[in-house]
Formats: sequence, structure tokens, C-alpha cells
Amino acid sequence: MSATDAPQRVPLAEVADLMAPGQPLPFRVLDAFGRLLLAQGQRIHDVRQLQALLERGASVERDEVQQARAARAAAATGGSRVPSTTRELTWFDHFDQQIWVLDDLLRALGKNEAREGVRADLAAQLAAFGEHFIALVERQPDAALFHAVRQDDKRCALYALTHALHAATVVQLAARQLGWPAAQVRSAVFAALTMNAAIVELQGRMAEQKESPSKAQVDVIRAHPHRAAERLAAAGIADAAWLDAVRDHHERPVGGYPRGVEPGELARLVRAADVYTAKISPRAIRAAQTPQAAARQLFQDEGGGPLAAALIKAVGVYPPGDLVTLKNGETAVVVARTAVGNAPQVAVLFSAQGKPVAGAPRRDTTQGETAIAGPLADRSRVTRVLPEAVYGLLR
Repeated sequence: MSATDAPQRVPLAEVADLMAPGQPLPFRVLDAFGRLLLAQGQRIHDVRQLQALLERGASVERDEVQQARAARAAAATGGSRVPSTTRELTWFDHFDQQIWVLDDLLRALGKNEAREGVRADLAAQLAAFGEHFIALVERQPDAALFHAVRQDDKRCALYALTHALHAATVVQLAARQLGWPAAQVRSAVFAALTMNAAIVELQGRMAEQKESPSKAQVDVIRAHPHRAAERLAAAGIADAAWLDAVRDHHERPVGGYPRGVEPGELARLVRAADVYTAKISPRAIRAAQTPQAAARQLFQDEGGGPLAAALIKAVGVYPPGDLVTLKNGETAVVVARTAVGNAPQVAVLFSAQGKPVAGAPRRDTTQGETAIAGPLADRSRVTRVLPEAVYGLLR
């Protein structure tokens, strides 16, 4: 497609009259590079999210704007009103909002480093965000894992942000499994949320590119742990455990970077969660691994140590969001962990004949015919599983 054939776009700020907080968007929202930020039907919940979109150069394709205006005009001419679909925010809405809060805070770290738009209370805002995130995961840990594993929403431009939330979820659950005190859990989760503060945009681009990283990209990647820690320290973060975990989350005696040293316990857990969640995330250059394959590789890489074992036990053999086949031939998605590691609670998506099953009924996988036969081999036909469809409207 030539430049003249490319769709024309309208800045998001110019279509404010077609948007309302909490209501479905009548068009897709793209970033400055034309990458998807919000799909049609998704919602902008508050001013902070809108500001984050504007800072990313958000725009809308002109054709979609014209269609939305035409639909609104037709509704007005016909004497009917466009129905309001504003509703009370669900847990899933609140979790999605964390993407935009984190985007705002990590951008603020970069501005602080450049001495542009410095926030005096940035350290306090980062800590408050981390505490709120921990509370969200504590409230619905299985739903948080579902987000980390399922990843149906292909917004590669936001990969760095969603990956941070997913890794932090796994860190939190694994740290609890290890019995760490609250302060240690807090530092580890905060480190996972901010570990890639210096490469947010680069990660988004690399998630979409089909070629291997360039030398310049590799150089930035190898420097990012120290740069992220420096940004945090410059913003006033004084938690040494948090800073050390960020600085050393890619360290290991052999093959680590940038120094190749033995990292501390927090950094090792952050690295394990980082690697595990990255492997189960799809990229343009490769498909996502199954959670079972990612867990096996992590266990081998860590030499079967307690951190890897705790992480795998915390998320489960079949974690929420994973797709499985039952012995009766049904296809299901895992929705909740149980005390029996290989027998989680599942919701059925397709019958043994391959037909969609209405209502996503739950199955007890401790029973013979409804036990799990194994991971779903062909995942291509399960393109998307809306979390609300299997969990309902969690609060």
C-alpha cells in the first residue's frame, strides 16, 4: 500500500463529541504508527486514560469517523436516541485501567529523567499504583492469571505495559507461595511493574517486528535494567530491594546481562516471571508457547530450584486462561485453580462435535469423563474468549 492509499486518520482530540466515559467506542483507536490501542466497542473510562492515549498520538481512521457520525445522524433523524450503555465498572474494567495508569507513570519517569514535566510526588504515585495493583490481584487472582495466560487482545503497541502487569501478577502469586513477608512481596511486585521502564516503546515495536533485533536494539535492551533503576532512583524511590531487583532482573552468573553476576532472590523471581510470561505471549516473529512448555523450560533453566517450583505451583499445571481438551472430547478454558494441581475448574467452549456450547458450563475435572486429557493441540479455532463470558461481571 502506497502512502496515498493509506487510510487517512483524524486526531482523537477532534472526535471528542463521539466519545463518552464508560461507553463503547464507535471506532478503533490507533497510535501514531497505526497500531491498535483500543478496539471498536472498548471503553475509555476516565480522563487519565484519555490523556495517555493523546500522548501516544492516538487517532481514528477518517472512514470510521464518518460512519460513526452518519449512524448518529440517522438515529437522530429517525427520532430515536443512541442508547446509553454506561454501566458500573467490573473488575476486568479496573484491571484494564491499570494499563493506562502504568503508561502514564512510566512516561512520567522518562520526563523526569529529561527534566521535563517533573512530578514532585512521582515516587508516591508509583507506590500507590503498586499497592492498588496488589489489591486487585488479591481480590481475583484467577481472573488476573486468566489475563496473563489467555492474551486474546492483540494490542502489540501496549505489549510492554500488559507484559509488566502479567509478570507482576505471577511474581505476586509466586512470592505468596514462597511465604515471603508483605514488604518483600511488595518490593518484588513493584520491581516487576517497573523493570522495563526504559524500553516501553521499544518493546511495543519489537513485539510486532518480524525480523530479529538489530544491534542498536540489542544494545538498548542490554542497558535497560540499569537505566530503569536510575530513572526510579531519580524519581525518589528509596526502596533498595525494589531498585536492586530492577537493576539485576536479567543477571545470572552465565548468560545474564549486563554484568553476568549472581542476582538476589527478588531479582531471580522477577526474572523467572518475566521469562515465563514472555514465553506464553505471542509475537509477530513466533507463536506463544503453551504454559506447560514454558513451565518445563523454566524448571530446567533454573535447575529445579525453589523459585521455579513455587512459580509453577502458584500458577498451576493448567493455569486459568489455558485451553484444554477433556476426556469426553469437549474443549474448555481453565477458569480457576484448585487444591489438586492438575484438576482445575474449567468452562466448556465447544462440544465433542466441535459446536459452541452456550453459557460456558463448568466441569469438575476430578471426575473420569470430564477429567483433562491434555492441552488443546489446535488452538487456532479458539480465537478469543471474553473473560466476562466465563466469569460473569466480577466486581
